[in-house]
Amino acid sequence: MNVMYHLIIGVALLAAAPYLLVRMALKRDFREEVSARLFSWRSLPQFSKTLWVHASSVGEVKVAKILIQKLREKYPDRQVVLSTFTATGYELARTENLCPVFRLPPDSALILRPLLKRIDPAMLLLIEAEFWPALLSQCRQKKIPVLLLNGRVSEKSYALYKKIQPLFRWLTHGIAGFFMRSHIDADRLLKLKAKNVRVTGNMKFDALPETLNEDSDSPTTSVVFGSTRPGDEAPILDAVARLRKEFPDLKFVIAPRHVHRCDEVAGLIRAQGLAMVLHSQIAQNSAGIPLILVDRIGVLNDYYRQGSIAFVGGGFSAKFGGQNILEPAGLGRPVIFGRHMNNFAEEAGFLSASGGGIQIDSPADLYTVLQDLLRQPEKVKRLGALAAQTVNQHRGATERNVEMIDSLMNSFK
Repeated sequence: MNVMYHLIIGVALLAAAPYLLVRMALKRDFREEVSARLFSWRSLPQFSKTLWVHASSVGEVKVAKILIQKLREKYPDRQVVLSTFTATGYELARTENLCPVFRLPPDSALILRPLLKRIDPAMLLLIEAEFWPALLSQCRQKKIPVLLLNGRVSEKSYALYKKIQPLFRWLTHGIAGFFMRSHIDADRLLKLKAKNVRVTGNMKFDALPETLNEDSDSPTTSVVFGSTRPGDEAPILDAVARLRKEFPDLKFVIAPRHVHRCDEVAGLIRAQGLAMVLHSQIAQNSAGIPLILVDRIGVLNDYYRQGSIAFVGGGFSAKFGGQNILEPAGLGRPVIFGRHMNNFAEEAGFLSASGGGIQIDSPADLYTVLQDLLRQPEKVKRLGALAAQTVNQHRGATERNVEMIDSLMNSFK
């Protein structure tokens, strides 16, 4: 199976080479992306017996941050290194400056062998759902233990893995432990005949602020629409236009999940006849503008903190399966989200059950729900407190995962 996979990858790279070379010659951004994927690890010094954490993108890097802090406390004499898949995750990891960071190179044994020699991992810790065949194969050959932390198996992934169970078992049989974030995810893995599966909880709860300081975090009257996906903005802008008539002083913030969509979203805002300002262009004379469009990564939580009500996108379509609803909840803000929360089913269940989250069946319900909350400031405060309480009740997964890592490291000595 390994030979077949490497053969397929090799043939695919050869077939795509002319296209890739032409695109590299014509597109500077693409050329820089390829260079980062291939060569960023070469800036690392020679390490010995590192703890290698891999986090795909921004959300996983936020989880990795709290994990790395705990690992450094537990193993002060051991080097931790972090890899990311996406450019946005890499930039966030560099900003955090927790440890040496690099982009994960293409999944090829020829590239991975010198990388493994350079960082010499004692253990590879994968965050959430990263299965790279060549990487896992190389770790098996070199007897490097691999753990999946904060593991998740989405409904869509589970359906795919069911169809290719023999391939899935081949891919994952070298993973020493699957430490899952929820019973839903663990049950899906067990049905796929995975071994060493445990539920340790969701580290995203630990990555949120510990407490809500009422003095510094006193919210303004504003609604923050975070992590919006295509199809979210139409009902959002309809609600904004209608709410402006009843609440003329109300402020709104829209933060697309991917900043490259800002031009598209700005066009929708203009078509609705609403005045707006980009986050990157906020100035003294923009105080009267009712709508901010966030075009920068890493500032959404600041807006959640300043706002009074949060809507988190991605839940109006099963295609997207929701986005992270814990961040505004941890800041004590009531959270509204759509019905399709496949990727955050347990979190949605926790918040809906406590009252800190409001799940709506239809995009058409968004205006009515927001209107009801804005008419009842005390209700907003009460639901926000329930949201924060829910988050606090589910902390502790990082400590449990570090305990499991320590136990397995001792067993592999």
